[in-house]
Amino acid sequence: MRFPLFRSFQAALILGAVAFGAPAMAQKAEFSDQQRQAIGEIVRDYLLKNPELLQEVIAELEKRQAESQRVAQASALKETRDILYNASHSFVVGNPSGDVTLVEFFDYNCGYCKQALNDVQTLIKSDPKLRVVLKDFPVLGPDSIEASRVGLAVRNQIQGEKLFEYHIKLLGTRGRVNGERALAVAKEMGLDTARLQKDMAGSDVRSALQENAGLGDKLGLTGTPAFIIGDEVIPGAVGLEPLKQVVANVRRCGKANC
Repeated sequence: MRFPLFRSFQAALILGAVAFGAPAMAQKAEFSDQQRQAIGEIVRDYLLKNPELLQEVIAELEKRQAESQRVAQASALKETRDILYNASHSFVVGNPSGDVTLVEFFDYNCGYCKQALNDVQTLIKSDPKLRVVLKDFPVLGPDSIEASRVGLAVRNQIQGEKLFEYHIKLLGTRGRVNGERALAVAKEMGLDTARLQKDMAGSDVRSALQENAGLGDKLGLTGTPAFIIGDEVIPGAVGLEPLKQVVANVRRCGKANC
């Protein structure tokens, strides 16, 4: 098993601290070049003879990083909860007064978002008490940004099931989705494209994209889809059953994991 160089270097530093004591490592300026070279050779030799220790160190490092991320996300969720659930530009489907809210960050060019769309539709149909908030998070380039700009402008003309129909059609498009394709779908549905082109250049659309980007940054989102429910951030298209289980848990105990 191979590890990225920076992780191996981190592990070597940790093992060096263990072997020679943290104070000694902190005061390495007191060592001569010859002594530092000798220490490096000892650490290298030790790692070569005991490579399983490197795996243990990496595993512990990843465990601590994951816990640190979890704590940071929990704090960010508390701080941003109102914007996550109730921003004026948010697109709500399902039951607007539902007892559980599922937030999805999506990109119209994300293959996994297209895959997750069926799961979201099934959840909405099977759970009349579920509220779903969809947030544009165009992370896959200029085409995605243009598509989201149109999608946000569309909300000035249609809402509810009609808006969800537009979302489904655009997300279900084969090939690359850009502003031109987003406008074409809107035209097919009878929307005023001249008004759309005016609205998509407005400050409201720009502010919505900036706000969503800021939320994604605070929550540590690295891609789409990303689901927010209860006290947890769920990255990726995890499938229908895991989402159902988390919704049930939040309904039962208020947390993603009871």
